[in-house]
Amino acid sequence: MNIELLKNLVDYGVVVLLVFMSFLSFWFFIERIFFYKNINIKIYKSKKSLEMAITKHLSIIGTIASNAPYIGLLGTVLAIMLTFMTMSEGDIEATKIMSSLALALKATAVGLVVAILSQIFYNVLARYAEVIESKFDEITEI
Repeated sequence: MNIELLKNLVDYGVVVLLVFMSFLSFWFFIERIFFYKNINIKIYKSKKSLEMAITKHLSIIGTIASNAPYIGLLGTVLAIMLTFMTMSEGDIEATKIMSSLALALKATAVGLVVAILSQIFYNVLARYAEVIESKFDEITEI
């Protein structure tokens, strides 16, 4: 298999995966915001059933936030390995090496952006969930 094809698969495959993860994170964030805005806490009989409803999909967003940097780093490591394989074939133009290394670092940058945004989404939603639980506690105390 051609090394250039492998490099493109690694580079763009990882970036596409990270973009997909960011889409999922954003989608669940929007879905949860609409859910929280329209929730009627009076229909829940117990705090546990309310908690299960309001924390749905939060673990997915948290998982994306914690794993996106690793996926980006994996893309970077694989792209650097392919760059070294290209260099070992005797193709040692400095400009080509630098552009390959810059493209390799792109995966880490995208992974960090996805992770930061997903962590923000998670924190905002976790705070919403805490407020909703507190409102439920107030209603049930009365």
